[in-house]
Amino acid sequence: MQIHWHRRDLRAADNRALSAAADAVEADATDGETGGVVPVFVFDDAVLDHAGAPRVRYLLDALAELRAWYREHGSDLVVARGDPASVIPDLAEEYDADRVVWNRDYSGLARERDARVRRALNDRGVARESFHDAIFHEPGSITTNEGEPYSVYTYFWKKWRDREKPEPVDAPAADALADVDGDDLPTIQELGFDDPEADVESAGTDAARERLRAFCEDGIFRYEEDRDYPTRNAVSRLSTDLKFGTIGVREVYEATATAHERADGDEVDSVEEYQSQLAWREFYAHVLFYNPEVVTENFRTYEHDIEWRNDPEELRAWKDGETGYPIVDAGMRQLKREAYMHNRVRMIVASFLTKDLQIDWREGYDHFRTHLADHDTANDNGGWQWAASTGTDAQPYFRIFNPMTQGERYDPDAEYITEYVPELRGVESDLIHEWHELSPTQRANAAPEYPEPIVDHSERRESALAMFEAARGDE
Repeated sequence: MQIHWHRRDLRAADNRALSAAADAVEADATDGETGGVVPVFVFDDAVLDHAGAPRVRYLLDALAELRAWYREHGSDLVVARGDPASVIPDLAEEYDADRVVWNRDYSGLARERDARVRRALNDRGVARESFHDAIFHEPGSITTNEGEPYSVYTYFWKKWRDREKPEPVDAPAADALADVDGDDLPTIQELGFDDPEADVESAGTDAARERLRAFCEDGIFRYEEDRDYPTRNAVSRLSTDLKFGTIGVREVYEATATAHERADGDEVDSVEEYQSQLAWREFYAHVLFYNPEVVTENFRTYEHDIEWRNDPEELRAWKDGETGYPIVDAGMRQLKREAYMHNRVRMIVASFLTKDLQIDWREGYDHFRTHLADHDTANDNGGWQWAASTGTDAQPYFRIFNPMTQGERYDPDAEYITEYVPELRGVESDLIHEWHELSPTQRANAAPEYPEPIVDHSERRESALAMFEAARGDE
C-alpha cells in the first residue's frame, strides 16, 4: 500500500506525487504484489489557526468534489484531524503502507511540519518521499550567476520564461487506487468557523477548468490591455484554485501555451503577460523559501524603524470600506462580499493603508488572510510588502498611489465603484471621482449616506514621505 497525503493539491489530475504513487502500485502489480494508493487529507489545527472562514468553506467544497472523484473510481478520501506527525504514521500502520508520498510546500510552517512527519515515519520504519509539484521550478533552481536567489523579479522572469516547462501528468487509473472507506467531512462549524458572510466562488477541479477554459477563449487575449480594469473581465480568477491546487500549474500553463499558438499581434504580448503573472507567483514562493521570516518582518531593512501610525478608527474605516475614497471602499466591500478583490484594487487599498493612513502593512496582511479565499502566504506577503515599500523589488517609497486618480483611470464610469458602494449609485461619475474636492454641501446633496474622506491625500502623502525619509536616515 501507498499513502498519498493531500495538502495544497486537491486534485487527481496533474498531481505528481499521486501519479508517482500510482505508478509504484502498478509496478508492484506486475510483480504479483497487491495494494493500492490510499488518498488521505488531514485537518491540521496548526494550519486552521491561520485560516479564515472563506478559505475553510472553499477547502471543504473542494474536498467534497475530490472525495466524489475517488468514489467514482472505486476508492475514497480518508479524512482525519490532528497533528500530521502523529496522524500520518498511524494511518500508515493502519493501512499497512510501505510508503507515504506528498507534494512539497515551501512555507516555513509547512517545512517544519513535513520535517516532523518525516522523522515520525522514519521512527516507524515507513518510507516517505516528497515531490516537486506546486510551482515549475524549485527554490534554488533559478539563481544569479553567483548562485544566490533573485530579489529582483525582472531577472528571475527572464530565466523562468526560457526554462522548459514540464507537461501535466494523468490522473491515476482506478485499479491503482485502494478500496477504502472514508469518514464524512466535518462541517465548517466542527472545524471552529462560522459560515462566511462572503459568497465564495465554486470550488474544485471542474470549476477551475471552466474558469481556465473561459479565460483562454477571451480574457487572455486582452489581458495586457484590460487586466487593470476591474469591470473588463480580463482576469482568470484562478488564484483560489492555484492556492488550493484544485488545478495544476502545468495544466494552466499548457492552456496558455495553446492560446499563445492561436494568438496574433498584440494578443501574443497579452498571453505572455499572463504567463509572467505565473512567474510572479513562483518568484514570491522562492522569496518565502529563503526568507521565511518575511511573514512577520520587513524584507527590506531601513536604518531606523518605520514609525507606523496607530489609529484604530482609521483602520476600522478602511476595513469596513468607509474611508470616503470610493475606489478604496469598493475594493474593501468586494472583499467582504466575495472573499476576493481585483488585483489592481488590491494595490490601491494596500497603498492607501500603508501610505495614506500610514498603518503597518501587517494589519492589512492579517485582514486579507482572514477574508480572502485565495490567501497565499507567499503571494499576499509579497504584495503587501511591495505596496508598503518594505519588500523585495518593491514599489519605491516615493511613488504613492493617488486613490482618486487611480479610480478615475481604471474605473472611469464608476461601474465598479457603484457595484459595491450603493450609496453612490445614481451619482455622476465625475462627482464620484471628485469626491475629495467637493464641499460638504455638495456631498450631502449628491450622496448623503456616503462618508466624507477621512484623510487629506495630499497632506498624508507628504507625511508618508517624511516617515520613510526618517526611516532611511535622510536629513
